[in-house]
Amino acid sequence: MSRSPLLARPGAVPAEDGSARASRAVAAHYGDPLREQRALAEGAALVDRSDRDVLAVPGADRLTWLHSLTSQHLERLAEGAGTEALLLSPHGHVEHHLVLADLAGTTWIDTEPGAGEPLQAFLDRMRFLLRVEPALVTPDWALLTLAGPGGDAVLAAAGLPVPGEVWQVVPREGGGWVRRTPPVGDGAAAVDLLVPRAELAAVADALLAAGATPAGLDAWDALRVEARRPRVGVDTDHRTIPNETGWLTSAVHLDKGCYRGQETVARVHNLGRPPRRLVLLHLDGVSEDLPAPGTPVRAGAREVGRVGTAVRHHELGVVALALVKQSVAAGTELTVGEARAAIDPDDVPAAVDDTRAAARERVRAVRSATIQR
Repeated sequence: MSRSPLLARPGAVPAEDGSARASRAVAAHYGDPLREQRALAEGAALVDRSDRDVLAVPGADRLTWLHSLTSQHLERLAEGAGTEALLLSPHGHVEHHLVLADLAGTTWIDTEPGAGEPLQAFLDRMRFLLRVEPALVTPDWALLTLAGPGGDAVLAAAGLPVPGEVWQVVPREGGGWVRRTPPVGDGAAAVDLLVPRAELAAVADALLAAGATPAGLDAWDALRVEARRPRVGVDTDHRTIPNETGWLTSAVHLDKGCYRGQETVARVHNLGRPPRRLVLLHLDGVSEDLPAPGTPVRAGAREVGRVGTAVRHHELGVVALALVKQSVAAGTELTVGEARAAIDPDDVPAAVDDTRAAARERVRAVRSATIQR
């Protein structure tokens, strides 16, 4: 992956190798991650996500073909529409998370950095005699994200089209498109822009001149964690099934026909109790270092889960996404490394007052340790 030209902007700091965002191709922040978070939540901020891999799938059979392979109902995806989908293993484990846009005879897929080549290899193996031509086009196309309540005004001021409802995709003059996505953080509106990579700097400059603030991936990850949006390979492991995450509602169509891994998804859904659940953990923040993805979550000496993305949030303090066993009760005293941890009350599965009260009390105890520090 080539370095983004936006890394030449003042204050740009690339992500460190070995972090949750291992790519050094884009900025982790531009000098003030907390201020950048507030811009995403309260104003309008532009995030360089050009490290994501992009595939283009033209061809008359593209939607029925992708429908047969993925967890999402795609065969009737409308022109100018987008959605999310998963590719699963035969046992129902998540292998790829896809974000799609269908426009002018091509289905565009953006996915995790580094996942493009194995994804294309899988798609090529599944082509058979169908009229589809999947191609990895990351060298030619790049993704930007504009988020915040002021984002639409910035788009309009920059002369770019403003999509209406969530998942609407509208063409951009000069190539590419603008796609409305679900809100991030506390309801902040967001759009993705696919632009020719050669025009990445020019499009970013136009949006910044129209009033957007540059924000790095640290700020984006903070709002993503708040919204409980996982990343494959960071917030998931080789055992993760869609039922353990919010993808069951956003990227899985429970009434569609057969696809690889469907039996596991359907069986666990019918039983109503997946083995783990994705939660927001509050950490006491005593350590200067954030826990790495994969760090165990413990209840006493017993390992009960794993941490994914950990961030410093401008309002919530130190928080992390974690997959924990269903048996972990609200208010359980948890640790992540040396840090005390607590499950957010909104992620307590049972709507029982005393259960939620126990979770709230545990979060207060964890956060007070940070304040006393």
